[in-house]
Amino acid sequence: MRIIVGADEAGVDYKDRIMADLEADSRITEVIDIGVNRADEDFTRPYPYVGIAAGEMIRDGKADRAILFCGTGIGVAIAANKVPGIRATAAHDSFSVERSIRSNDCQVLTMGQRVVGVELARRLAKEWIGYAFDPSSGSAAKVKVLSDFEGC
Repeated sequence: MRIIVGADEAGVDYKDRIMADLEADSRITEVIDIGVNRADEDFTRPYPYVGIAAGEMIRDGKADRAILFCGTGIGVAIAANKVPGIRATAAHDSFSVERSIRSNDCQVLTMGQRVVGVELARRLAKEWIGYAFDPSSGSAAKVKVLSDFEGC
């Protein structure tokens, strides 16, 4: 699995921590850091650019999934969802993380550094990458409605 990590300045610490976990996970073949990073000139780049960039990379086949961070997780989720064909969600508990994949085939998980403890964020990221969507499940027809609406 190729996975993107990204954040705005309000989520950069969690991005860096989760990125280290993902790089050590044998299920991940590539971790793609789209910033921001503290050393970047554009360290204060707003969250919409991060969410949209991640969505476009997934749409274009450059990555399979993304885990994004901002202050609440809401902003980067909204931004990623603006890219046709992308399903992103903010999730803060194990059941929602599981259902984001199994029921909704989400490609993007977002979390907020200001609202989720770091150990919980690490756990949720690890759980999330372990789930797979079953295209023969009862949820597949629901996901198809969304894809058909978008024309994807």
